[in-house]
Amino acid sequence: MRLAGISPDRIPGVAPIGAENLAASCTMGSRILTVEDDERIRTSVRLALEDEGYDVVEAESGEDALLAFGQDPADVVLIDIMLPGMDGFEVCRAIRKISDVPIVMVTARADTHDVVAGLEAGADDYLTKPHAPKELSARIRALLRRVRPTEPGARQLVFGDLEIIPDEGVVRVAAEEVHLTKTEFRLLVELASNAGRVFSREVLLERVWGYGYFGDGRLVDVHIRRLRTKIEPDPANPRHVVTVRGLGYKLQA
Repeated sequence: MRLAGISPDRIPGVAPIGAENLAASCTMGSRILTVEDDERIRTSVRLALEDEGYDVVEAESGEDALLAFGQDPADVVLIDIMLPGMDGFEVCRAIRKISDVPIVMVTARADTHDVVAGLEAGADDYLTKPHAPKELSARIRALLRRVRPTEPGARQLVFGDLEIIPDEGVVRVAAEEVHLTKTEFRLLVELASNAGRVFSREVLLERVWGYGYFGDGRLVDVHIRRLRTKIEPDPANPRHVVTVRGLGYKLQA
């Protein structure tokens, strides 16, 4: 599976020093689909994101969201878990079947079950209500960043039957291409580019989800679990992506 590239969209005024002009041209035109049945919340989210330069499309139900996404796919999708009819988990799974677009699940509770269920449905991130506009913008910026470049010469990474081609967004297991989301791919490339090195959850959150990211370790744990189901012959006894108790994760041949 070949991953489509993402425009390096960022919000004007928050770019690293020396990159202001690049940042100012990146956010403009990025399309955000927000799925929320509460009109007041939906409107406030739209206004906040439009102030940042995003093109926002609203949907008040899961069914409307799938119709809108099918007509014109978004660059990022925000999905409220508690929706009438088709709930947020179902919407996430339906979109994930046809696209690797970054998805953020929005929940009224930081309940572990809701968070993990959303991530296992295919979401890249989650956000708890109520959330500040700046926090939402930071999450979206992190998801829209390009996959960080690998070191020169890392055109192909091979670990037994696992083959990774970072520049092409391709992963193969036993010569068969494997479908990964953009976040799963970033996570795998980060581990593979530093094979044998143990990464803590905090370091992976920073490197994969974005600098200064304020997430929690559950994001890493669930994505590692999802990644193992796709690249490991026996996910319960992983051969490549292994846990180092008390320290974090590493990739080995």
